[in-house]
Amino acid sequence: MAQDLLSLWFGLTRRVDRATYLRHGLALTLLKYVVDAALVFAATGTRWTPLDYANPLFLGRQHAMGNAPTWLLAALVVWALPFLWIGLSMSLRRCLDARVSPWFALLFFTPLLNWAFLLVMSALPSRPQPPQSPDGPPRQQDAWVRSALAASVVGAISGLAITAMITFGLKNYGMALFVGMPIGTCAVAGWLFNRPLVRSPRATATLGAFTVLLLAGSLLIFAAEGAICIGMVLPLALPLGAAGAIVGRHLAVRAIPMRPAALLLLLLPFSAWAETRVHTALPLREVLTAVDVAAPPERVWPHVLQFGELPAPSPFIEHSGIAYPQRAHLDGQGVGAIRYCEFSTGPFIEPITAWEPPARLAFDVRAQPPPMKEWSPYADLHPPHFDGTLESKRGEFRLIALPNGHTRLEGRTWYTLDMGPSAYWTVFTDLAIHRIHERVLDHVKTLSEQ
Repeated sequence: MAQDLLSLWFGLTRRVDRATYLRHGLALTLLKYVVDAALVFAATGTRWTPLDYANPLFLGRQHAMGNAPTWLLAALVVWALPFLWIGLSMSLRRCLDARVSPWFALLFFTPLLNWAFLLVMSALPSRPQPPQSPDGPPRQQDAWVRSALAASVVGAISGLAITAMITFGLKNYGMALFVGMPIGTCAVAGWLFNRPLVRSPRATATLGAFTVLLLAGSLLIFAAEGAICIGMVLPLALPLGAAGAIVGRHLAVRAIPMRPAALLLLLLPFSAWAETRVHTALPLREVLTAVDVAAPPERVWPHVLQFGELPAPSPFIEHSGIAYPQRAHLDGQGVGAIRYCEFSTGPFIEPITAWEPPARLAFDVRAQPPPMKEWSPYADLHPPHFDGTLESKRGEFRLIALPNGHTRLEGRTWYTLDMGPSAYWTVFTDLAIHRIHERVLDHVKTLSEQ
């Protein structure tokens, strides 16, 4: 029984009719929802309703999660990966069963269009299949290097064009770019690699990963992105690219024409445009970091307000271009004063909104510098996501007196992130903000304990 289910869910050969597609789709959706909702409730106390879960906009789902801890977001990403493959593989076979071009299975990853696709595929009847050898053309390995390079170049060029339209044209960084694009372009590369000669699944998956790397290198060379951000997206894009190439191989083996693929790739920018037209308020996320200071709050308070030069960060942080705090000074006293926190990329301008010595200092963020200076062959690289994608909104220091005469010093930052899938990217942004907090709090601790 378990082997049959695994073959049905993860394989690419068993037929999927509309009853099977609907029944297993609903069961798997229910399973994923129950586990997701249980994890969210256990971590945050927030009840994630089926309506929240069915929201096609991932930002809406993040709103419903509340201020989820970083470990929960990472767990949700890992838990989602097998369901992504199951949805793609079963959608592909459902298209074949209904005599619809299986390239349309890629709509499974297209926000706002995926629900319509699922409904249509659950309704279309099965149609008689043409006779076909299950193994396709005989496998050959002739001239595979030239074939691989040609297929990867086509996939990378397609990815460059789609990336340019979505990022520079629409200034959108979401599911269409980070999930739909690597799967779609690598599916095209996988199809080209296996027509007319069929290669092994391992070679095809390697081709998909290589196509992603070729695209990443092209983005760096053409000054579209920097090395740090490319490095952060690769853990997500590489497995998706390999999966897309395997799908393309399956379609090539079945001699499925590639013409519909061009239309589907063009739908990715349309999907990104549709996301930008739906105005969803970005969820406000809180990051809290705390240290124990061996000094009373009265001694800690002046060093929270302003401090001199911080020690140099680790060589990696210093040379990576990621912004890090260097010093802070205060202009004025009390509510309405302006605090300037100088980072390696520029100053944060922070009007004081709460002045409660020696217990609490709160401030808004009026202006902020770029989050990093990218590693790139070009000077002053400024990708579109530097503007408004990650925005600090306000911050706070709390000084809590402890019975032993020490102080619990807490630093909080509230920020928004306009980038999807948000559960993936928030892991990186939470970690970066924690590191900034730790650098400042440890410096205040050192000054206070001297």
